[in-house]
Amino acid sequence: MDMNFNFEPVYPHHDLLIEIGQVEMAMDSLGDREEKERGALQPGLESRMHSLLEALDHLAV
Repeated sequence: MDMNFNFEPVYPHHDLLIEIGQVEMAMDSLGDREEKERGALQPGLESRMHSLLEALDHLAV
């Protein structure tokens, strides 16, 4: 019996989900920051989230 499992195709999907969660948490914590700092950070976080969601959408699972 072959006990070798191929988990490699799962890793990119899992990694994207983790990073999406991290960006979501960062976006949620923006409310705790000064308005100027929030304004500087929000566009980058939104851009990163968009890129991650696109990558997840195009990933073959």
